[in-house]
Amino acid sequence: MNQILALRLLDAADDAAVIIDAASRIRYANDAMYALSGYAPGSLSGEQIEALLPASVREQHGAQIGAYLAGEKTSRVLGQKRHFAIRHHDGSMLPIVLKAMDLGKLDDESYLGAFFIDQRHERAIEQQNAARWQQLQRIALSDPLTHLPNRRAFEIDAVRAAARARRAGAATTIGIADIDFFKTVNDRHGHAAGDAVLQAIAAVLQSQARASDVVARVGGEEFGLLFPHTDLAMARQVAERIRLAVAAMCVDFEHTPLTATISIGLAPLPHNGDWKAGFMRADAALYQAKNNGRNRIEQA
Repeated sequence: MNQILALRLLDAADDAAVIIDAASRIRYANDAMYALSGYAPGSLSGEQIEALLPASVREQHGAQIGAYLAGEKTSRVLGQKRHFAIRHHDGSMLPIVLKAMDLGKLDDESYLGAFFIDQRHERAIEQQNAARWQQLQRIALSDPLTHLPNRRAFEIDAVRAAARARRAGAATTIGIADIDFFKTVNDRHGHAAGDAVLQAIAAVLQSQARASDVVARVGGEEFGLLFPHTDLAMARQVAERIRLAVAAMCVDFEHTPLTATISIGLAPLPHNGDWKAGFMRADAALYQAKNNGRNRIEQA
């Protein structure tokens, strides 16, 4: 009578439940288990529980149960909640929380039971939250106008580049590019025109830089440049390609052609990894480029 009542209670439970014997055969599965696993009602009876387990534990599972029931091995799973996965009838793996227990003996036969708590909804929420967090991180580190990394992102990249350069003993060059006479563009054509020029130059910088280089908007009309594993001579070649591409650019803003040039200052990243000191030297070289006529490159 008690067994019948207990099975009725399990049948009405929201969580999936199974009972297996010492040979790992499923002797009972409730309705929630069939709903969770996708198997037809009644079809799991007599089947090996290993059919529902991940391949990584399937082969050892039966032996582990036998060793436990024979008193040869203790279990770290029984009585504890454990994040796990089971195989759905369609072959997919379902995230669950498992709680297994020793049910003792009935008519000299040993039985184990387990509850499977469906975690798909919780896992979906976790993935959504992770995706939202990544999106927020991208927004926090991105310039909304040019979609380049912003100053904060540039500083993070500079710290990492400096650490890598220090470990490897490799040359790294840091630079600043500034749009020449940018205030004149805004004064003559308005801030919308200035924004169009900024966006166009940002696109040129990205297209002309190498895949390993870092380009970021670090100020109003200033762009930070990082050239990892690159000495001043090679960095200057890349910067010259960027400068020429910007000078050849023409922005059609409301049927008005707008052109611009940039000045660039370059400096080697110090061997001690002090990227800020390198950035200040690049900034000084930029001012030298401005004083020497603009639309040119100077190096510290």
